[in-house]
Amino acid sequence: MTLQGKSMMIWKVSRCEGGNPQAIASAAQAAGLSCVLLKIADGPKPYNIDGTPARDQLPALVEALRAKGLQVWGWHYVYGYNPQAEAQAAIQRMRELELDGYVINAEAEYKQTGKKQAAKTFMDLVRPALANTPIALTSYRWPSYHPQLPWREFLEKCDLNMPQVYWQSAHNPDSQLRRTLREFQALVPYRPIIPIGPMYKYGSWEPTPADISEFMETAEALNLAGVCFFEWYYARTILSPLWNTLSAYTWSPSLQPIDFPAQLIQAYNQQDYTRLYHLYHPDAVHISPDQTVQGHEGILRWYHSFFVDQFPSGKFTLTGASGNNTNRTFTWSAQGAKGSIMDGNDTLGILQNRISYHYSYYSIRKPK
Repeated sequence: MTLQGKSMMIWKVSRCEGGNPQAIASAAQAAGLSCVLLKIADGPKPYNIDGTPARDQLPALVEALRAKGLQVWGWHYVYGYNPQAEAQAAIQRMRELELDGYVINAEAEYKQTGKKQAAKTFMDLVRPALANTPIALTSYRWPSYHPQLPWREFLEKCDLNMPQVYWQSAHNPDSQLRRTLREFQALVPYRPIIPIGPMYKYGSWEPTPADISEFMETAEALNLAGVCFFEWYYARTILSPLWNTLSAYTWSPSLQPIDFPAQLIQAYNQQDYTRLYHLYHPDAVHISPDQTVQGHEGILRWYHSFFVDQFPSGKFTLTGASGNNTNRTFTWSAQGAKGSIMDGNDTLGILQNRISYHYSYYSIRKPK
């Protein structure tokens, strides 16, 4: 199970629709949301437990959302000061609420010295405990601005990446989202992107309805599976025109690849790691002249090495294709900064409308 379409994050349940679970669920359904993400913990402590006596606000809300056919994910702000306790809080809340997915929110505290080990400790505990649950990371939109954050230690054991594409003090969601995708495509390991957009005020700045539409349109144009927004309270009260824009927007289902050879060549020319990720089966095997790799991470790492080291600045051309729904062969050529390829000859095995086997033959002719 993964995130698709439109989703929304809730920070404090008590201030959303008066804390009424049925009202929240009805509003989510009417807006066409596919998922609502609830804050379940802050550091080592459970979250959204309010009142006197204290009452957990989440079980009734989870039940109400599920009754409307929505997914329910949990998100958790982590600090890294006590990763063992934070991991136990995550595991306990996820299990007791039986949520569909878990999002790790790591920000400034994880840029401090020594936090790589904290991230590793945390993920080593959470990942096996939630083995059948999709896990995502949410953090800054541009990793080049935040190299101190332990991106690899988190993302290696995540299934999704949910960068916070907050275009504060500006109104250019298209260019900011495209830059986000480019930066994470260059980062290893790459994980599919579900961007989070802003629905809040920052001083005198606030996003416009046109911003929200542009953000969603760009995400669809980039072939992303969905988008998310932060945060429910602001969108439903202070910034209600943004909620109306979200509600009115129809998210189109992602188009399935029609022709795998053409899709691959197009992805090569755009160095589109997102498209490549979705073209391959999770257990796919890729065989090239230099090595054999298996699985999404290994295949994307191979492509990154090919595009950056072996054959940079390549321009690829499909020269022939044949086959059927289960097997495809195609030939191709390419020109690049380090030479040319004139004898590309590939065979694909197709399983469940994804590439399960890819044998690629080519030789690079060095320029004279």
